[in-house]
Amino acid sequence: MKNYLNFESDIKNIEKELEKLKDPYNEEGLSQVDTDKISKTQIELDKKLKDIYSNLDPWQITMVARHEDRPKSKFFIDNLFEDFISLAGDRFYGEDKSVITGFAKFNGEAVLIIGQEKGDNLETRIERNFGMMRPEGYRKTIRLMELADKFNIPIISFIDTPGAYPGVGAEERGQAEAIAKSIECCMKLKVPTLAIVIGEGGSGGAIALASSSKVIMLENAIYSVISPEGCATILWRDPKKMLDAAKAMKLSAKDLLKLKVIDEIISEPLGGAHRDKNFILNQVRESISNNLNLFKEMSSEEILNQRKNKFLKIGRGEALISNPENLSTLEVKKNYFNEFIKKKENIYFLTGILILSAILLSLFL
Repeated sequence: MKNYLNFESDIKNIEKELEKLKDPYNEEGLSQVDTDKISKTQIELDKKLKDIYSNLDPWQITMVARHEDRPKSKFFIDNLFEDFISLAGDRFYGEDKSVITGFAKFNGEAVLIIGQEKGDNLETRIERNFGMMRPEGYRKTIRLMELADKFNIPIISFIDTPGAYPGVGAEERGQAEAIAKSIECCMKLKVPTLAIVIGEGGSGGAIALASSSKVIMLENAIYSVISPEGCATILWRDPKKMLDAAKAMKLSAKDLLKLKVIDEIISEPLGGAHRDKNFILNQVRESISNNLNLFKEMSSEEILNQRKNKFLKIGRGEALISNPENLSTLEVKKNYFNEFIKKKENIYFLTGILILSAILLSLFL
């Protein structure tokens, strides 16, 4: 049974009609397949999908990113990699099933796989905690990322979480510290790291694993510091204003690519990744292959500096930076205030302004 979003009612009606035409023997009064009408209806369906999905607003994109039929991390792990060996436990507290981790082979080469997994049905969603990682999950990934770094093995992460788990137990076990340590670990790695946002990239739960050499997003995925509902509740005290919040947050892949927060967008089939999983599988496979090849000729120090400079560039304009291509030193172009006060005439001017201000204050107070 297909699941439809609230703006897909027209698509639902056309697809129902198409199913009836393809199976006429279950319908009264029909006894043969009308191929011409099937072709026309299929063309109508494709046109409707194109019209709707080429004009999605940020909140509609959010709903597509959360679609329950959307391919999850386990789907990509099972179909993209060979000889996957699952590894569990953080060696401190226990196992976190909301994140799948292990070593595998991609195109014959060893890689570390990290995948935030929401689950496909109610039972697995509860087991996976709806993709919300606990401290032990982050500590497990830190342990394995350090192991991969030791043996020079690239790391591929699939990001799909509404955020880190906010429960009391998680906070008691050091949720914030675990996320901070995970970000620190990601930034210190000397091996190539790829983070692919396949659905929701929510808050610190996502950035803890997405501080990578390359941050890649599927076309209809989202990546934000908070959910639109949470943002609307904080700013307007009204969670129903999620459209306004989604627009303001610039959480779509196109907006984030313009802001240079992410590095690449992987195109999805018409109507979303869930409509053609083989297509999106091939797109992701090609992207991983191309990006891993980019780092093959780079040394470990070059990989480290590339990642560091990439994040230091975010939000920084060229006017303030002497060398925007190398931000390791955070060198400021010029301190104009110091240059200003060095000139004697400017000091006299500032002194006069201060004396005049003091006289005016004494007259009126």
